[in-house]
Amino acid sequence: MLHALLIGTLAASLMGMPAIDDPEPTTNPPSERITVEIKTVNGSGCRLGTAAVATAPDNTAFTVTYSDYLAQAGAGTAPTDFRKNCQLVLEVKIPGGFTYAIRQADYRGFAHLERGASGMQRTSYYIQGTSPTDARTHSFTGPLSDSWQTTDLTDMAELTYAPCGEIRYLNINTELRVNRGTSKPTTTSFMMMDSTDGSVSTTYHFNWLHCD
Repeated sequence: MLHALLIGTLAASLMGMPAIDDPEPTTNPPSERITVEIKTVNGSGCRLGTAAVATAPDNTAFTVTYSDYLAQAGAGTAPTDFRKNCQLVLEVKIPGGFTYAIRQADYRGFAHLERGASGMQRTSYYIQGTSPTDARTHSFTGPLSDSWQTTDLTDMAELTYAPCGEIRYLNINTELRVNRGTSKPTTTSFMMMDSTDGSVSTTYHFNWLHCD
């Protein structure tokens, strides 16, 4: 019930968030429409049917929207509720003559952390056959009851591109954790990265290159 009551607050609060500058592409995106499809999904934060993907009309990015991604700790929660994770395997279908890398990832959600509690959001992603990126971790401490937003940006020199002319899956691993810490045992703290109305999503920005 608490989860449902917060959706309206989350959507209203996010509307006031400042926009994040998009990364500069090294090559203009392909004009032919690309698609991103979920091939497999696994994890307590994205049960089957609770994650969806959409591609930007200009081919510069794609978004992942979750509808049941909530970690919580404290009164009324189960021992396993403090950690939620999601592992997505995506197929990025692009026209010939192009390859891509993920330059920037933006994550959004809502957190209610009581005084003494803490939260954490962690992500890593990699293209099949390449080395995984280092996990990026963002920490939060209570008291906090507001929308949250984090951004992971990779230096241009460190970008890993998909091999030209080959189909390689994109793997994305995300995690939310909440630690009750020294908060009062009668209280509940939580972090979520989801929305039942699609107003909150994570965004992954492409960098494009022409293949030789």
